[in-house]
Amino acid sequence: MRGFFILPALAISLGVSAQRSDTALKQWEFSRDMSDWKSVSVPHDWAIYGPFDRSNDLQKVTVEQNGEKTATWKTGRTGGLPYIGKGYYRTTFEVPDTAGQVFSFEFDGAMSNPRVKVNGKEIGHWAYGYNSFYINVPAGVIVPGKNSIEVSLENKEKSSRWYPGAGLYRNVRLVTTSPVHVPTWGTYVITPVVSAKEASVRLTTEIAGAAKAQKILVKTDIISPDGTVVATNNSVYHAQGQPFVQDFLVEKPQLWSPDTPCLYEARTTLSVDGKDVDVYNTRFGIRSLEYIPEKGFFLNGEYTKFKGVCQHHDLGPLGAAVNKAALARQIEMLKDMGANAIRTSHNMPAPELVELCDQMGMMLMVEPFDDWSFRPKSQNGYGSIFGEWAQKDMENMVKHYRNNASVVMWSVGNEVPSQWGPDGVSELVMLQDICHRLDPTRPVTCGMDQYGAVIDNGFASTLDIPGFNYKPQYYTQAYEILPQKLILGSETASTVSSRGVYMFPMELKAGAKYPNHQSSGYDTEFCSWSNIPDVDFSMDDDYPWMIGQFVWTGFDYLGEPSPYDTDSWPNHSSVFGIIDLASLPKDRYYLYRSQWNKKESTLHILPHWNWKGREGEKTPVMVYTSYPSAELIVNGKSYGIKSKGEAKPLDYSKRLSMSFYDRDKAWDEDRVQDKAGMERYRLVWDDVVYQPGEVRVVAYNADGSKAEEKTVRTAGKAHHLVLTPNRSKLAADGEDLVYITVQVADKDGNIVPDDSRAVKFATKGAGSFRATANGDPTSLRLFHLPEMDLFSGAATAIVQAGKTPGVITFEASAKGVKPAKISFVVE
Repeated sequence: MRGFFILPALAISLGVSAQRSDTALKQWEFSRDMSDWKSVSVPHDWAIYGPFDRSNDLQKVTVEQNGEKTATWKTGRTGGLPYIGKGYYRTTFEVPDTAGQVFSFEFDGAMSNPRVKVNGKEIGHWAYGYNSFYINVPAGVIVPGKNSIEVSLENKEKSSRWYPGAGLYRNVRLVTTSPVHVPTWGTYVITPVVSAKEASVRLTTEIAGAAKAQKILVKTDIISPDGTVVATNNSVYHAQGQPFVQDFLVEKPQLWSPDTPCLYEARTTLSVDGKDVDVYNTRFGIRSLEYIPEKGFFLNGEYTKFKGVCQHHDLGPLGAAVNKAALARQIEMLKDMGANAIRTSHNMPAPELVELCDQMGMMLMVEPFDDWSFRPKSQNGYGSIFGEWAQKDMENMVKHYRNNASVVMWSVGNEVPSQWGPDGVSELVMLQDICHRLDPTRPVTCGMDQYGAVIDNGFASTLDIPGFNYKPQYYTQAYEILPQKLILGSETASTVSSRGVYMFPMELKAGAKYPNHQSSGYDTEFCSWSNIPDVDFSMDDDYPWMIGQFVWTGFDYLGEPSPYDTDSWPNHSSVFGIIDLASLPKDRYYLYRSQWNKKESTLHILPHWNWKGREGEKTPVMVYTSYPSAELIVNGKSYGIKSKGEAKPLDYSKRLSMSFYDRDKAWDEDRVQDKAGMERYRLVWDDVVYQPGEVRVVAYNADGSKAEEKTVRTAGKAHHLVLTPNRSKLAADGEDLVYITVQVADKDGNIVPDDSRAVKFATKGAGSFRATANGDPTSLRLFHLPEMDLFSGAATAIVQAGKTPGVITFEASAKGVKPAKISFVVE
């Protein structure tokens, strides 16, 4: 396996030249039937407003990936929201003059099957709702003065396995340029050589609209993160339709990494006959990627593990409508947990996510779809259009994001049934070749779940990086068999849990279901195909060729409510997340943080200590901590000091010859081993007897000295509401958000962890209420109404800033407790 080196960038036109303008089209009219029109702001998701209903996209399917043999009714599979059907958008825009100008429309995504008309004339269409695309407007269609644009969309039934959203849910722009210009995604940056001393930069630029043999002066400045021009190339392009290459040397470069997300800019100016006709900015980061056989992944020469999560595109109660502040909130929480990477499962991301990952320091595996042509997973899913659209979609994806510093790997699919099919390898080669042709600097992977098939038919050996979903028991064997000598956990864990809900007895269990339709917060339950996080920690820690993992998932998302996916309404959101649908961390967040965040300490106790009716019963206590040992003290009684277990590699060799779905034959033996892995990463006291009072944990350093302590107390009667915002100031841009955690406390300030009362919200001043959620996968409360039941004692309210500076006042009230009020500055 060759090493991969990269310097990436994102091409963005910023409208700095009079000849190039980039106008966001924000205000539209929307209708479901072309008669009842209402004003909306784009990005807009028409389906997130509900109502939830079991009948919405009810699917009778056989999920072969889960080992199912017969079709069953899947309820809540796509979130129980009314996303199926047609929608129509229209707006107008002004063009003072069209002379000497060309126009295009850029769509960051439109769900789905968009058809675009300008002034009544259809100018183009796309199919895949997740992909960004652009349409060059034919000459004469746009006229001086007022113009109209109409977009029609249609979501077909049985087209998705999760909630896809509906409408113009990502941004739309009108781009105006001179005839000679850099087209959309028309630049490509690499850095062939990177060191602390110097870096070479190569910029390849497409130039559209030039006459044959026309001479165009191309000046590109390389601008450092502090705004200084550090290199310039001023040269002449002799137009013959070929791309134009410019080279640069940057001394003492500031290297991009998750810890130092330094970004450069290539500012390219095109001049014709002494007149500047276009300015195009390309943002990029200087860094190197090396995937070295047997040794692992190296970023800027430093050994690095992927501590990643898989992410769906929806933003919980905001739906699929992209919001930069919401995405930034997610990245902030993941970085605090210690994560350094995101997999865009299983779809092209919003450009805002990629931009934020560049700026905030989060590596990305960008993935396009999870269906190819062979045996589509959904009747009207991507497999139904693969033959016509796969090449176009892949080319758009790679050209769009091949310059981004954060993008370090391409994925071409996920658990595709083509793994089994006779044409699977040829489809894989076609998709991988597109990536290699357009971007030979990054490796290609694919999330594979059919271990036996992909080993036997050559599918796994064809990839640059073999990515396995839920196969830690096969990693060592795959490493020995496959030629790449590197393994990636492209999807790991599938541990399930509900925030603040605990099931007794605490035990390792697959596919556990309960009358309340929740999963245990002890983090010991998982799906039939998966395992607890500790198994994946062990694999990462014990093998250098194991380049890391992407957990399923970072956040809960709408749809796929496993294990409550078969005739289990009202479940309609996942419980896979480390963080719930309300952006509230589950206990598991602190388990990952204790292993991944090496900069700050972690000390977390579970469960809560309000267990009326369990007096005298064994109630296990766990501690997730970055410290090697800790002592548990309950109501003054010490339960002893526990230390993390010995680092001993897990051995699954006895089951390697078994079919994956025959693993239950070795179940008891494997569970014992997995429990030993659990003891390596968490501290567990099984014999604690519950009595109301105080649970105290004292953590110790490796030398035995006291390091930190934490206490959890039994809360008394609910007394007042508590509001905890994630920030105090917002930007007056009409889109910025503040997330407010809403809880109940007793008179002494102890949080009541099992309160479930309804809380009402009111907002005044320079902002408005946007949405609310509580993380309960069974809740049918509508997100956009200002009232929510607490779930496990908490909910989240989201408030959006207006466009005028001022103060927002937010108040929460509920029966039986004192209200709470808080204010935010909008500036």
